[in-house]
Amino acid sequence: MASLPILFQEKQRFTQVWLWVVLLGVAAIFWVGFFYQLLSGNNFGRNPIVGVEAAVLFVLVGIGLPYFFYKMSLNTEVHPGQISIRFFPFHIKPVQIPLHLVRDYEKVTYNAIGEYGGWGIRWGFRGKAYNMSGNQGVQLHFYNRKPLLIGSQKPDELFEAISQAKNSKATTTE
Repeated sequence: MASLPILFQEKQRFTQVWLWVVLLGVAAIFWVGFFYQLLSGNNFGRNPIVGVEAAVLFVLVGIGLPYFFYKMSLNTEVHPGQISIRFFPFHIKPVQIPLHLVRDYEKVTYNAIGEYGGWGIRWGFRGKAYNMSGNQGVQLHFYNRKPLLIGSQKPDELFEAISQAKNSKATTTE
C-alpha cells in the first residue's frame, strides 16, 4: 500500500498560559495535601482522606490531569484529495475528510469562546471545530452538512495546502 504524499502537517498542543496556571494550581493543592498528610501525619482539611484514597486522588489529579493535557494534541495533515485530523487521545484513528465533499473553504479569524464555547473538539451554531489555541484557521463548507473549522497556527499554509490538495487527484494503490 503506497501512502499519499503529505502537503501540509501540523501538530498543536495547548499552550495557553492561563490554562497551565489553572491546571498546575489545582494539581498543587493535591500535591500539598498529600505530602502534608504523608510527611507530618496531620490531617489536611476538615474532612480528610487517608491512605489509598489520598494516593489515588494524588495520582489522578495531581499527576494525571496535567499529564493528560500535556499529551493532548491536534494533528492535521493534508494529502492530495483529503484532510486527516486526529485529536489525540480522543481519536484512535484520524478523521478523514475527502475534499470532493468540500464545496468551499476560507481562511477565518474566529472567537473560540464566543462562537464555539472554547478550544478542543467543539460544536456550535456555526458547525464543528477542532482547535487547540489561537483564533485563526480554515473553515470548510460542505454540500450537505454544517461547516467544519480547523484551527491552525499556520492558516495561510493550511489554506494553500488545501487548495493544492483539492486540485490534485489522490493516486494510491491499496
